[in-house]
Amino acid sequence: MTPTDPGDLDLRPAIGADAGTLADLFWAAREAAHPAMPRSVHTREECGHWFREVLGLEPRTTAMPLERATWVAARRGEVVGYVVVDPGWLDSLYVRPDLTGQGIGTVLLDLVKGLLPAGFGLWVFETNIRAQAFYARHGLVVVRRTDGSDNEERAPDLEMSWFGADPVAGVRRRIDDVDDRLAGLLAERAALTAAAQRLKDVPGEAGRDPAREAEIAARMARRGPAVGDRLGRDRLGRIMHVVISESLDAAD
Repeated sequence: MTPTDPGDLDLRPAIGADAGTLADLFWAAREAAHPAMPRSVHTREECGHWFREVLGLEPRTTAMPLERATWVAARRGEVVGYVVVDPGWLDSLYVRPDLTGQGIGTVLLDLVKGLLPAGFGLWVFETNIRAQAFYARHGLVVVRRTDGSDNEERAPDLEMSWFGADPVAGVRRRIDDVDDRLAGLLAERAALTAAAQRLKDVPGEAGRDPAREAEIAARMARRGPAVGDRLGRDRLGRIMHVVISESLDAAD
């Protein structure tokens, strides 16, 4: 087999002796990917410490799932890529930067699909167009966008999902999860609406402010681009009109 044939790869769980190699690979891959990806906020030494914790060489001091698993792709004994997998999530997938485009990432992603047949999600930076295209080619879709305030780099990112071997069931599980969270948010909004009615000079339907409701829809479209792109301000306005009407009715 030729050196560029992904069929010559060996896949195995990572062992403690791999920690330094994986830290070096991660560091090199992130540096090579800049500026499509922001540079890591951690030093090379901190990355090494993290991998030693992940692989059980040191006590875990950072929050991470106990079920976290790390697998490597090796060619003739040399590590050329790796994945870190959590329950339901692909934490990271990196290939040695001088070997990208040789199918190693595809082999690793297929491994993750086998490890997580019910589906999984992952995060990719908004600026990393190449990675987004790679995951899209392999059946992942964008389900959410954020402004990056929750990641270490504070860079806008996207959540992409693979819905599993039974994608209809996978989508429905994801919808159920969203609906469960939405139920709590709607209850919270209804409680706040009821509190507002007690403070307003003109409560109820008579006290509604069309200009404020229009601004709510506009703000939602700006704040949630993944929602705004599909629904638009007008649809969001109609949705919020119903939400407000039902909340006012519940407040009576």
